[in-house]
Amino acid sequence: MTEVRRPERLRAGDRIAVVAPAGPLDAERLELGTKYLLDWGIEVEVMPSALARDERLPYLAGDDRARAADLRAAWLDPSFKAVFAGRGGYGVQRLLQHLDVEELAPVTKILVGFSDITALHEVFNARGLVTVHSPMAAGIGQLRVQESHDRLRDLLFAPETVEDLLAPTGARTVVAGTAEGRLLGGNLALLATSLGSPTFAKPAGIVLLEDVGEEGYRVDRMLTQLLRSGWFDQITGLVIGDFSEAGDRELVADVIRERLEPLGLPMVEGAAIGHEDLNLAVPLGLPVVLDAAAGTLKPQLPAFS
Repeated sequence: MTEVRRPERLRAGDRIAVVAPAGPLDAERLELGTKYLLDWGIEVEVMPSALARDERLPYLAGDDRARAADLRAAWLDPSFKAVFAGRGGYGVQRLLQHLDVEELAPVTKILVGFSDITALHEVFNARGLVTVHSPMAAGIGQLRVQESHDRLRDLLFAPETVEDLLAPTGARTVVAGTAEGRLLGGNLALLATSLGSPTFAKPAGIVLLEDVGEEGYRVDRMLTQLLRSGWFDQITGLVIGDFSEAGDRELVADVIRERLEPLGLPMVEGAAIGHEDLNLAVPLGLPVVLDAAAGTLKPQLPAFS
């Protein structure tokens, strides 16, 4: 079993770095999000290329090497207790070829982000590190639900107070039962497109899945690809988060049930994790217990020391 490595929790006065490993950041949104972080008593440094935009490929925040260099510098700098992604979008998979994963992996530090940042979670979780799937630096200020802010702050500063990762809303039972294991996963599209790549890591534990803007047939295609590859072979339970901005959400939900219910694994749906205003921060890589009948997901120990 992979050794679980828990970074130190954040405390007032700590320094964090903001990077843009994927899409370009909106300066106003980043400023608003930074105010929230400053109010929590931490110092924020925005890395050099975070507000850049690639001239040829404007959906990227600067070129691949610059984004990778910022991430590497922030991760290896011992003065930063955490590295926050500014936003998702697309681009993390492109910069992985410019990073020495074995150089970064031994560092025990908090990584915060979701969506495209799943590609980084997969790398670090496979090597035992606990990371945070949550709203990001340029998005925190856009969330209109206070519980999103409160959960992220509590998880980072007082992780022992987070006793149920699916509270306050809970989740709906699809397949009853209980399961234990490390919480892994993230964005379905990123997990599916990782197959066959050098950083692919077959999960063993309880898997979280979420996505945005994916119609039913595309969700079907990605789940079928994962099923055919044996990706689910070592999974003990399933947590289905939000699948936002689909034209027919009921169809997407039906597709997920049709593809995954036959696995017979304890499974819940409707977890408030993903691309909605209520986006509950959860610790990936941490041992948890899923009670699908009760709709709860409880950490077996605090996410951070």
